[in-house]
Amino acid sequence: MTYIVNDNCINCKYTDCVEVCPVDCFYEGENMLVIHPDECIDCGVCEPECPPEAILPDSEPAAEKWLEINREMAEIWPNIVQRSDPMPNAETAKEETGKFEKHFSRNPGQGN
Repeated sequence: MTYIVNDNCINCKYTDCVEVCPVDCFYEGENMLVIHPDECIDCGVCEPECPPEAILPDSEPAAEKWLEINREMAEIWPNIVQRSDPMPNAETAKEETGKFEKHFSRNPGQGN
């Protein structure tokens, strides 16, 4: 088992999860984070830290499509290891649904 990030993270990008990850397996896109499934040690400490509840174990049925998206994007986006400010409209964006189809970007973030 591993953990994944789903589209609840899009346009939020809270990084509380990054701060607690013991293996630095988060990668930053322009408007969301992903977890590299081959680096994640399945400890689960990140899951309760995510305000929009975007982190799920890959054993959840809703996580299936996200496993490959997380793997693919983690290969091209920069690693993020330190907490940073969430996106400006994160509080309102975390309530939005269907964000993948509307807002997903393959562009990398800054990393740190």
